[in-house]
Amino acid sequence: MASEPDLSVEDEALDLGGGEVRRVVVAPEAAGDRLDKTLAGLVADLSRARIQALIAEGRVSRDGAALTDASAKAAAGDYRIDIPPALPAEPLPEAIALTVLFEDADLIVVDKPAGMAVHPAPGSRNGTLVNALLHHCGASLSGIGGVARPGIVHRLDKETSGVMVAAKTDAAHQGLSALFAAHDIERVYIALTRGAPRARRGVIEGAIARSTHDRKKMALVKSGGRAAVTHYLVERLYGPEAKPLAARLACRLETGRTHQIRVHLASQGCPCLGDPTYGSGPPAEPVRRAIAEAGLTRQALHAAVLGFVHPVTGQALRFESPLPDDMARLQGLLEAL
Repeated sequence: MASEPDLSVEDEALDLGGGEVRRVVVAPEAAGDRLDKTLAGLVADLSRARIQALIAEGRVSRDGAALTDASAKAAAGDYRIDIPPALPAEPLPEAIALTVLFEDADLIVVDKPAGMAVHPAPGSRNGTLVNALLHHCGASLSGIGGVARPGIVHRLDKETSGVMVAAKTDAAHQGLSALFAAHDIERVYIALTRGAPRARRGVIEGAIARSTHDRKKMALVKSGGRAAVTHYLVERLYGPEAKPLAARLACRLETGRTHQIRVHLASQGCPCLGDPTYGSGPPAEPVRRAIAEAGLTRQALHAAVLGFVHPVTGQALRFESPLPDDMARLQGLLEAL
């Protein structure tokens, strides 16, 4: 015999121009558990992960107030869940200008600007590098990356600028993937940091996994995670040499984990300037003024060098990208400290 419905909950679906609004009423006796778990249990066709994504996008509210913490306790009240219209399963070509450093029949190397996500994801459904590549390359992109990430062999964070390679054929994709897996790729990043590491040259090692406290962040972990190795060289110090206010570092990746350089530098007490996620504290006042004057609104991290052997032709390739305007302006201002 079917059980009686929970009368403390009311689920009403409204159609809204292609999207949908769900209204859920949680009575006091149904409150107290995690918000995402509670709502997922009340709306049968929305998974907990989907609820979390909608909360992160600001699409869930209670009594008219937007909610931002999926792990918070669900309180009694009227909840509104705004479900956006379904998006195309495959990204669409978009006529977005690209700075192409190299291109042949097998691969393309571009200089990605800060602010451009590499592939579609929640919060960045269009305007991505994939959208631009689909327009530029047409149907020639490698399909190994799947329909959402055609041609993508490696990634840069959305707000990290610099050199990237994408595959146009499956043979190039497989070859590039093998090079990355074998760490047989030259990758150098320039970081402008708060303070500087104690040693002017060194290696930072530490496994990285998703933070258990904030699922949007990565963290160093003592067990589990993926091994990560970053080689760094302090190229310049800004301010008093005994206690520098900032520094310019060249970081060479031995591995390529999510947020690796940002996490590793923050672990040494010298996070990238402007990093909203791993900054862990404001820089000195002169540096703050320089950041504002330079117009830097992101982490000061730039993929400056990418070198590899062409997986099809065997040609040795190496590409360099100068600092973008915001980082170049900041560096000039730091030199005056």
